[in-house]
Amino acid sequence: MKGKQLYQRFATRVVEVGHLPMGGDNPVRVQSMTSTNSLDTKATVEQAIRMIEAGCEYVRIATPGIKEAENLREIKKALHLRGYNTPLIADVHFNPKIAEIAAGIVEKIRINPGNYMPGQKSNVTRHASRVTIDASRVTIDPSRVTIDPSRVTEGDVLELISTRLSPLLKICKDHGTAIRIGVNHGSLSDRIMNEYGDTPLGMVQSALEFALVCESLSFQNLVLSMKASSTKVMIAANRLLVEKMREAGMNYPLHLGVTEAGAGEDGRIKSAIGIGSLLADGIGDTIRVSLTEDPEFEIPVAYNILQAAGARITKTEFIACPSCGRTQFNIQSALENIQAKTSHLSGLKIAVMGCVVNGPGEMADAHYGYVGAGKGKINLYKKQQLVEKNLDESLAVEALINLIKENGDWVNPTP
Repeated sequence: MKGKQLYQRFATRVVEVGHLPMGGDNPVRVQSMTSTNSLDTKATVEQAIRMIEAGCEYVRIATPGIKEAENLREIKKALHLRGYNTPLIADVHFNPKIAEIAAGIVEKIRINPGNYMPGQKSNVTRHASRVTIDASRVTIDPSRVTIDPSRVTEGDVLELISTRLSPLLKICKDHGTAIRIGVNHGSLSDRIMNEYGDTPLGMVQSALEFALVCESLSFQNLVLSMKASSTKVMIAANRLLVEKMREAGMNYPLHLGVTEAGAGEDGRIKSAIGIGSLLADGIGDTIRVSLTEDPEFEIPVAYNILQAAGARITKTEFIACPSCGRTQFNIQSALENIQAKTSHLSGLKIAVMGCVVNGPGEMADAHYGYVGAGKGKINLYKKQQLVEKNLDESLAVEALINLIKENGDWVNPTP
């Protein structure tokens, strides 16, 4: 492994979402979704503000009907009057007309391919000139995911997708609106289910068909997502999608999330496993933690996952050992004290270690180290260099803060 880079982010294209682009070298964006009635402007605006104040960068709003789509204009206007210009996303199902109305108002639309496609028995009108796609781009190993070249030639499925998407794409082009093609494991179309079952293969097939049609109609302001309540399915589908995008020369940003993760510790752990595993692979450009709680509580969890995965650093990182019989000072109290005084130092890594047996080695990535040296005694480190030895425990925390200040890494906390 020597000389190899352990982490490399999948290089995606930049997609404009209002004033806050995603993909490329932009930070992994954090989003959440309102849980209010979208016709209740006041309640939706108040909840959106709580989300934004918690750090939400995109606010998604359920848009189940025409009236809800039209009311997005009032919600957006009210937020602007309150001084908030956070990009809004309309979450649309079932009726393409809803998406078309919303696309002229908000910065991004989420559509579900499973809701756009009819059942297996639906009639398909052929329009051979509507979709022209190079079959060599979409021929994929049949044992994995295949967009069948014969289907491209026949044009049945892609022509129908094109017919349904064309009006929406035109509006999105005119207004600079982005689209997320959001595939859900639990709502695949009848045709995909008949051919692939509810598998990662089917999820990827569904997304790529829509992406190819968008490309054929010169629209690439796209984000893709593979969501499932099963972390295994969600992880497998996203990894496969990236693999197939690489083969097809695509590089669309990825939205990550575990659907129906639940509440409390269970929901947080499930989200961390699903989202964190992919972030560690370098996959993901925006994330949503789906908790059965008020949406503003999702935001800190999202940032914690990003921090733990090393994908986006937004706070101080503390490296601390669990303690053992070798520890001869109150490490829990010390960690709490250090956290209380240094948690505002965003991007800094501080290690609090029980003893010198493993401490200096295990804290190799830390900027500063606070390490037990004996009964009630502490050693302080600047990276791997021992700078103060055998300090009394009662004086060591203040000495650590002084060390940080002396090295120019201290900033005063915001009142």
